[in-house]
Amino acid sequence: MTLRTLLHDFLALLYPEDCRACAGELAMGEEVICSHCRIKLPYTDFHTAPFDNALHPVFWGRVPVQAAGAYLKFQEKGRVQRLLHQLKYRGQEEVGEVLGRWYGALMQNQPDYKGIEVVVPVPLHKSKLKQRGYNQVAAFSRELATALSVPVAEDALQKNRNSLTQTKKDRQARWEAMQQLYSIYNKESIQGKHVLLVDDVITTGATLEACASLLLQNGASAVSIAAIAYTL
Repeated sequence: MTLRTLLHDFLALLYPEDCRACAGELAMGEEVICSHCRIKLPYTDFHTAPFDNALHPVFWGRVPVQAAGAYLKFQEKGRVQRLLHQLKYRGQEEVGEVLGRWYGALMQNQPDYKGIEVVVPVPLHKSKLKQRGYNQVAAFSRELATALSVPVAEDALQKNRNSLTQTKKDRQARWEAMQQLYSIYNKESIQGKHVLLVDDVITTGATLEACASLLLQNGASAVSIAAIAYTL
């Protein structure tokens, strides 16, 4: 048992924590998510078949993506939605840390991820980052990078505007606008490398498409994708 674990358990006795998924009290030895919720989370098996799953075809004909995976399935009013709400709006960055640690443990045992050379989180605009205090994808990304024994380049991309108005735009216009929303900031960190691009939730895939295109246009040798959850 590590010193960190002992300290955590001691503090838990004095100040019991709640599960971020169900709000029930965490038992001794539990961290962030209780054992019951951990069992009940809607996991995917995408990491076992990153080239042949329900997520990978989302990017066909849009951007050449190698492996594509998401740890969880997003469900309205379910545990995953509550976890993401805690992560994004309640300052609970440890949710991303724990989920990244669990997903990373699965990914590191899969040969299809052996070629990853750097992890890049989708960035927040600087005003949103200042307001929130952290990028909700960063802790998840760092844990994946640790599991894969590669660096994380949090400054590889930057977001140029805080929001994007899509009203009355066709798909081509929306794609062009999305391309302008992001730019490369640290090109050297991704040139000639297989990048694992990481986001919190995949919906249409437009954000990841724009970021992956930028990475490839600026010298990345390949791009794979990982997310905390997907809703398709």
